[in-house]
Amino acid sequence: MIVTRQPRHTGGCQCGAVRYTLYTEPTNPHACHCRMCQKAFGNFFAPLAGVPPSDFAWLRGTPGIFKSSEAAERGFCRDCGTPLSFRYLGRNCISISLGSLDHPLRVPPAKHREPIGVRGHADQLAETRTEDEVAPQELARLKSRQFPDQEN
Repeated sequence: MIVTRQPRHTGGCQCGAVRYTLYTEPTNPHACHCRMCQKAFGNFFAPLAGVPPSDFAWLRGTPGIFKSSEAAERGFCRDCGTPLSFRYLGRNCISISLGSLDHPLRVPPAKHREPIGVRGHADQLAETRTEDEVAPQELARLKSRQFPDQEN
């Protein structure tokens, strides 16, 4: 009997050159606010969650790898720059960037992880919608050229 594993989640970069799958639910979904994650994501935080490497597979393309410290490496798309993964060397876990999931709302961050004082005031920011701040004639120009969130 041949057993085929069913993907629980799929994801990839914005241009579609690199795609991956998770065969189990990721654990420890969090927003990391350390300075290395800030620089890697070009943002105030990096939303991440992990799975064992045996429950992860690259489906298409080969990510670039940047060894951001002696302890960790980060995967990204060489074509469009999307941050895709984070891995502590020697640990049985690979973390994926939650925003690169095809359905990121299915794995929301459950906590903040930060050095004391780094997070700032993100929880106090006002919420707005792009549609409310961009002229209607300009909205059409914002049509995404990014790879769709899932393949059919």
